[in-house]
Amino acid sequence: MKHRCSKPAVRLAVLPLGIAAALVPFASLAQSQPDVRSLDRIEVTGSRIKRADVEGAVPVTVIDRAAIDASGHVSVADVLRDTTFASFGNFSPRSGSSAQGVSDVNLRGIGSDRTLVLVDGRRAPYAPSLGSNADLNTIPMAAVERIEVLSDGASALYGSDAIGGVVNIILRKDFDGAELRIGRGSPDVASGDTEEGSILFGTSGERGNLMFGASYNARGIVFTRDQLGGGTRGSSPYGNNFYFESATSPGEEGDAGGALPGYACKDPNFWMNGRNCVYDYNAVAANEASIKNKALFARGTLQVNDAVSLYSTASYSHASSFGRYAPTPGVLYVAEDSPNDPVPGDGLGAFIYHRYAAAGNRDNYIDNTVLDLGVGMDWQVNDRLSIDAGVRRSDARLRDQGRGYIVTALAEAAAADGRYNLRDPFGNPDEVIKGFTTTTSREGKFVIDELYANASLDLFDMAGGRSAVAFGLESRSEDYADTYDSLSEAGAVAGSSGNSAAGSRRVQAAFAEWLLPVMEGFDFTLAARYDRYSDYGGDLSPKLSLRWQPLPNLTLRGSAGKGFRAPNLNSIHAKRSFSAEHVQDYRSCLAVGYSSAECGGDANNDGIADGPVSKDVSYQVDTWSSGNPALGSEHSRQYSLGLAWDPLDWLNLTLDYYHIRIDDRIRLIEYQELVEFDNHGLPLPAGTSVERRANGSIREINTAYANEGDLSTRGLDLNLRGRFDGGGWGRLESWLQVARVLEFKVTDGATVKDRLGWAAAPEMRGSLRNIWSHGDWSVNWNVNYIGDQRNPGVKPTFGFLAGDPGTHVGSYVTHDLALTYKAPWNAGITLGANNVGNRYPQLVETDGRPWNFNLYNAYGRILYLRYTQKF
Repeated sequence: MKHRCSKPAVRLAVLPLGIAAALVPFASLAQSQPDVRSLDRIEVTGSRIKRADVEGAVPVTVIDRAAIDASGHVSVADVLRDTTFASFGNFSPRSGSSAQGVSDVNLRGIGSDRTLVLVDGRRAPYAPSLGSNADLNTIPMAAVERIEVLSDGASALYGSDAIGGVVNIILRKDFDGAELRIGRGSPDVASGDTEEGSILFGTSGERGNLMFGASYNARGIVFTRDQLGGGTRGSSPYGNNFYFESATSPGEEGDAGGALPGYACKDPNFWMNGRNCVYDYNAVAANEASIKNKALFARGTLQVNDAVSLYSTASYSHASSFGRYAPTPGVLYVAEDSPNDPVPGDGLGAFIYHRYAAAGNRDNYIDNTVLDLGVGMDWQVNDRLSIDAGVRRSDARLRDQGRGYIVTALAEAAAADGRYNLRDPFGNPDEVIKGFTTTTSREGKFVIDELYANASLDLFDMAGGRSAVAFGLESRSEDYADTYDSLSEAGAVAGSSGNSAAGSRRVQAAFAEWLLPVMEGFDFTLAARYDRYSDYGGDLSPKLSLRWQPLPNLTLRGSAGKGFRAPNLNSIHAKRSFSAEHVQDYRSCLAVGYSSAECGGDANNDGIADGPVSKDVSYQVDTWSSGNPALGSEHSRQYSLGLAWDPLDWLNLTLDYYHIRIDDRIRLIEYQELVEFDNHGLPLPAGTSVERRANGSIREINTAYANEGDLSTRGLDLNLRGRFDGGGWGRLESWLQVARVLEFKVTDGATVKDRLGWAAAPEMRGSLRNIWSHGDWSVNWNVNYIGDQRNPGVKPTFGFLAGDPGTHVGSYVTHDLALTYKAPWNAGITLGANNVGNRYPQLVETDGRPWNFNLYNAYGRILYLRYTQKF
């Protein structure tokens, strides 16, 4: 069967040997595909009905094992990170995040929790640290046969979350013999090395097959000082600075006093920035955390008789991560009579913005484990009816240990009575520092028990073929808990974020899909699914898909349907959680001690900056977030139109248009958004607040999850595949994908934000993959493209920008090369270089990071060597 995939329109580079058009993006290479179409009926992602058609009514892109290997990546997360469907990028492991060890996939840029991840057609285990979504780092790369990406809404078949599309990771099943693989990669930056290793065993016979294996893959931690932009000194005001207590409002901050008197500001990584003693967090932190995956997996099938076969799957995965963040920042209050009072005798106390550097860095050690077990039965009842039924349990666990954190009350007491000398932090006795330092802990689980029964029934013959229906029932229970230690849960620990959440529910669903081939070359499919959640209610998701083949080499297709996303257990049950986020606010900027011009100017005298700040003066404030038990589901409407065309024997083309609209969005209201609402005097959503001190600076921001606003996006996906047989010159296969977002609008409250083209939201992504093979040699050349982005020239009324107004991020192109030799002793040797041109992303701060971590990496050139031995 031929595999095709879809991607947008727009010309770009040049497809070798004749495919004119081109862009320059990534992806992986497709395996050689037979020229004769297989008539075997198979089930592919996007339909429960097995069919022999090459092109279905919905667009499905297949990244096969050859393509995965040609990417040079060692994890499923990295492969999906480079797909053009990940319009605005994916989350990857990073220090300082409550999801430090997690990687996800975000199709269409509408949110990873609106992308459904399946493993062999069943929901992938959820990550306890998220309360939803699959953690791709717990899926062993060695077990993957191929990845199918359905770039169409699919709630009518799969239920919640399948709004942006579905990623179905298909695991290896039939494998004979043994295979050993080892590999290592070294990036241009210090550390960040990759490792991979796996061993597979398999056997098959007339009565069934068995495959089992073990794997290991890893990427090392990369410290900020070794990365792009790491040479710039950080300047956090949480160094050793003080603010006078307000005389008119006791307990509130007044004027900024600057550096703490008596402190030389010369301890490691402390430095004077104007009158403030600031801290260089870049010297010690690691933005990118390490990740290591160790896994065992097995799959077996037993043919009981001609009609019945049993299958079982089992896997255990352990993903560990180490992340380092700068020492804990905190605000201490000292009274007038304290030995640490910066101005004795003035009758006022003071607030000290302090960095607890003497207590060490904040180091977090994460362990995510997943045990996934399943048993099922395939029963071919007769030549018309087949049944698939089974049970499955996935048990995901989280353990998180954090060192170097501070118990605020104990630190304040030690500073108040002088036991902790703020003027000589590193000179304090160890017992004093250890007296207010704590090790945090966090444990989580997400256990899913599932029962399912699906049937496929051929009904009757129609003019275009046989009508068939698929239907089924599913029932699953979800048991979730994310438990922080008691001090963190009480908000007594400075420098940590997140809080406990726990909940459980049952989900029951029924679905049906009916294929009606009304005439030769034309059919349509009706599908519907009803999901009932024990905690919030139910949703019905219908869908209509059409397929018309007016010519043997041309297929037209379209679909329309509705989808939904259920509120995840974390967003419902999360307790109030602390973090210290950066926001930009004119009044707070002034209170820190910067001039009006540096803070953006205020010609209107309305307390709102007229323009961008002239330096990095984002203000770190206490921020709190919480869940919402009253959350409901969000709903989507989508439609798509497309074509698949084989104009020449050596060329396949698909072009698909999509439109998605989401209403009643479930979202955590952004902190910066709340600041702007407050500045403009508009009412804040329920459960949120911005609290200010007497001097106008922000003291605290509270946010919460809510069903608020909508989102609308549309775009094009173009896919071109060429296969050229050069005879004695070898064989060339090329695959061009282009994704073009045409619209991306978000409505928050009454404000419409057109995000498309802004920094962090490129209009275009693309990839060009080529493989030339001749005898025992093959060469891969992949080209990866991310389009340019430009912020509006003036600051919009609402909406946080990556970078300043007018910021331009240029287009980004990288090239990957690899040479593979098939040795006569049944081995393969690959020498490759990803990003062979040593390209680095542009330094535009995004989400508190020096560049956009979702869209780009800053490893530079990565040289790798891989050896595969088959027995």
